[in-house]
Amino acid sequence: MSERAPQMSFDEAVVALTGPEGPYPVIEKEIGGRKLPVFKNLPPALRHLFAVARTRADEVFLVYEDERWTFGDVMQKVDATAALLVERYGVERGDRVAIAMRNYPEFITTFAAATSIGATAVLMNAWWTPDEMEYGLEDCGARVLVADAERIERALPCRDRLGFHAVSVRVDAPPAGVDRLTDMWNLGTSMPDLEVGPEDDATILYTSGTTGRPKGAVSTHHAVLSALGSFAARAAINRTMYPPEEEHPWPHSFILVVPLFHVTGLVPVMLSCFAAGYKLVMMYKWDAERALELVERERVTQFVGVPTQSWDLLETPGFASRDTSSLTNVGGGGAPAPAELIRRIDKGFKKGAPGIGYGMTETNAFGPGNSGPDILRKPRSAGRTMPTMPVEVRDESGVEVPRGEIGEIWFTGANLIRGYWNRPEATAETIVDGWLRSGDLGRMDEEGFIYVEDRAKDMVLRGGENVYCAEVEAAIYDQPGIHEAAVFGLPHERLGEEVACAIVLKPGGSLDPERFRVALAEKIANFKVPSVFRVYAEPLPRNASGKILKRQLRDEIVAARGGA
Repeated sequence: MSERAPQMSFDEAVVALTGPEGPYPVIEKEIGGRKLPVFKNLPPALRHLFAVARTRADEVFLVYEDERWTFGDVMQKVDATAALLVERYGVERGDRVAIAMRNYPEFITTFAAATSIGATAVLMNAWWTPDEMEYGLEDCGARVLVADAERIERALPCRDRLGFHAVSVRVDAPPAGVDRLTDMWNLGTSMPDLEVGPEDDATILYTSGTTGRPKGAVSTHHAVLSALGSFAARAAINRTMYPPEEEHPWPHSFILVVPLFHVTGLVPVMLSCFAAGYKLVMMYKWDAERALELVERERVTQFVGVPTQSWDLLETPGFASRDTSSLTNVGGGGAPAPAELIRRIDKGFKKGAPGIGYGMTETNAFGPGNSGPDILRKPRSAGRTMPTMPVEVRDESGVEVPRGEIGEIWFTGANLIRGYWNRPEATAETIVDGWLRSGDLGRMDEEGFIYVEDRAKDMVLRGGENVYCAEVEAAIYDQPGIHEAAVFGLPHERLGEEVACAIVLKPGGSLDPERFRVALAEKIANFKVPSVFRVYAEPLPRNASGKILKRQLRDEIVAARGGA
């Protein structure tokens, strides 16, 4: 891909497409007591977005292994699941329906059914331990849990205490007292006629907690749809600036390579396909060789993952022999993309342009984005945002800093979460006067491109997964013999960062790293368990206020490894 000159400037394209006569007109509207720029023509709720799929009944929507589901197949199951939730389990508007499973078609049908009847879909991390599952189910007060066999087994010990209904998918013989979804589909066939409004809660996605337990990020229907509209408008702006040099022979389609319980898999991938009528090729789990096979077989055009996965594709031994010419975009988010990866994608894929997005669970995945010739020109930048999502860089007192200076990145817009479930203090700390504090330090250049320079939060970004150090430290301190513990990230070529831990043991204590990891994995998900341990005989270094100097610890380990 060459560094082409744009046919139209970014600002001109924004005006042309989001102005009164454009396809994505933006108006000012009061949301949560504040006037915000919003898309004029958004549907009122996700229920209305899903209804459009009925007009494409014979078109293939989902490809999962050897299964091919049309939009008609999907909507039939959505209607049956919605009727089941209302008529058998008594789900009412505002009730929570938890979903815990791998990437199966039933995840999508359950999500669409729950949100279509005004329930809140709670997307639970499929990697959670039984302890974490119990916490999430109790925290959200789930009325129903729809899960695969593995997640059902993890949740069963707490079912009687919490009183939720359990429904299992992809199982031949469910445990006693657990319904099987395929059996239940025969009990109801019609979508209940219920009113769902834009300010009703649509989703709860759990984010790792800075002080221990995860927090449930709550989004309204309007917030999710606002993010969807922003993704669509930005894609149209990019096409206007850099029109395709030739007509692409294959219809738009996505491959799902990240979990649906992640906001990236849910909003810009799955829901974008639902909204636009694109085919979605689903992967049971990530495997680069299998992904290349599916891209070739299904003529996939869009690859959205984390940078680790793009590296995996390029490093797969069979990469050169696979036909990836259908791909027009190769990118994603969840972690910064190294400039070398941008160059490798640009050269390695025949037509697949590199791209990166900087979004969060709290923004429904939307944020600054960088792609096409712009990302070759500014490979370190996360890109620019849209009029529907203003961004500022502010100092510690909340005052905007001049262009080029570093501060904390703040976002606002209708796509933000309304807050954290039953966490008013955490909500007030993160969302201030309608602005979201990202916890990331960065700067904005004269063209409006955002550069993320560091994280203010005590967090490790491991392969696109947020690992909050305090949560891991809390699990470590629960183990016997620990006097001091500090968790931090180390640079890792493939994952971006890996989780490391510095430990001081109590007198006479010892530590077997492998046994320690096994013990921790019973309390926290595997991806949070440190892969690097270093035991110190002396107290860990601290500053004058008593805070452990994690950067010093990290630098010591990097230096000992011979790194930079």
